Amino acid sequence: MSTFSTTKLSSKGQVVIPEEIRGILDLKTGTQFVVWAEKDVIILKTIHPSSFSDFEKILDKAEASAKKSGLKKKDIDLAIKKVRKAK
Repeated sequence: MSTFSTTKLSSKGQVVIPEEIRGILDLKTGTQFVVWAEKDVIILKTIHPSSFSDFEKILDKAEASAKKSGLKKKDIDLAIKKVRKAK
């Protein structure tokens, strides 16, 4: 998908994403973006909140990795205490 359009920057620093592009990307009011800039290029990347099942998958991978490395809950508790004391 490649769609080209132009827009302008308002006096308040706002940029309107053209209706055609909003429709193609199914952008709704309140959609959040990461904004990246380099030289004269600006990229907007939508942020999609993770679902709970995505979060569970990440936790499962972390638990498997910790188990494989021999990490125990008490090791984590000790690390947290050490960091808190350092502050």
